[in-house]
Amino acid sequence: METLIVVKNLNLHDCWIGAGFIRNKVWDILHEIKTTKLNDIDVVFFDENNISENLEKEIEQKLADINPMVKWSVKNQARMHLRNNHLKYSHTENAISFWPETATAIAVRLNSDYEIEILAPHGLNDLFNLIVKPTPNFNLAIFQERLNEKQWKKQWINLNIKHTA
Repeated sequence: METLIVVKNLNLHDCWIGAGFIRNKVWDILHEIKTTKLNDIDVVFFDENNISENLEKEIEQKLADINPMVKWSVKNQARMHLRNNHLKYSHTENAISFWPETATAIAVRLNSDYEIEILAPHGLNDLFNLIVKPTPNFNLAIFQERLNEKQWKKQWINLNIKHTA
């Protein structure tokens, strides 16, 4: 909750925390294991008026000043279509729908009433059923590279890896 409050207080448009922040916690709970250390915390937002990487670095520094024990990764989804060679994204939900795995393409935030909101363009079933599969139209070679690099099955033995969407 502390992390969600910190990110909410940034007051960024269409801003969420996603990927491993949620995925790893759910998988840890479902495997009844101690909390897995995160590589980073992915903060995503959507600002078409400023797609400079410098803005992302400034926000990362602001977050590091607040909590230096965390590695922050901040990405403006309004520019990520350029890096991913996709058509322009219309908002954060559209952007994260292109993330690699359905169980990773999930984000959360606190709304104005400090209630948790969930963004899950591919639903939550794969996450809660421990299914790891690529999002539709994701590059399967990159998906396989991620599986090899992340070695999730070693940490969470009950994962069901599927190589097609």
